[in-house]
Amino acid sequence: MPRLKIQYLLILVLALFARGGALYAQQTAGATPQGSVTVRPGDVVKLWGWREEEMTGEFPGPENGVIVFPKIGPWKVVGKSTTALKEELLAEYLKYLRNPSIEVTFLRRVSVLGAVREPGLYPVDETMSVASVLALAGGATDNGKPDHVELFRDGTKLVTRISQRTRISELPLRSGDQLYVPERSWVARNSALVSTLLSGAVSVAIAIIVNN
Repeated sequence: MPRLKIQYLLILVLALFARGGALYAQQTAGATPQGSVTVRPGDVVKLWGWREEEMTGEFPGPENGVIVFPKIGPWKVVGKSTTALKEELLAEYLKYLRNPSIEVTFLRRVSVLGAVREPGLYPVDETMSVASVLALAGGATDNGKPDHVELFRDGTKLVTRISQRTRISELPLRSGDQLYVPERSWVARNSALVSTLLSGAVSVAIAIIVNN
């Protein structure tokens, strides 16, 4: 085999691996913005009342922004900060309950898709990590990349390379968004085979060069 063809073969192999490394390292530029603290349509207000079973439940925020809560009735929620809304609800329930023990938390309904065992729509809160969210969907499959999760909204990729340690509060996550777990590339899933083939190709090329 002519020396020029051998050199071309080696350059091609190196170029393929360089391209794979570049794709592996690709991520969006800039810092990840802080998660929203404003209640939006689709967010869920979760109430828990000690010895108040009729109050306990999850109440999704509709498009009109008004939720009908037990005892206090219709209440405007959308557009308010989670802190302000929590204070309002606790103050209102003080009028109806003696020594109330009430917890108010806020959930976002997010689709967990891609290489997970049980893709679907799940409620998540700001205290959770991405690992906890993936656990709701049964965890990543064997071919999944749980440390390279991507965030989509309306078909647009907002954030890439989200790790399992990332907190939901660190993401610009809204109800209706999608957390997508990509699959590992064919090369990554067959690294042993690729290594064997590459080693063989290099050995053959070196042998030809030496013999020529």
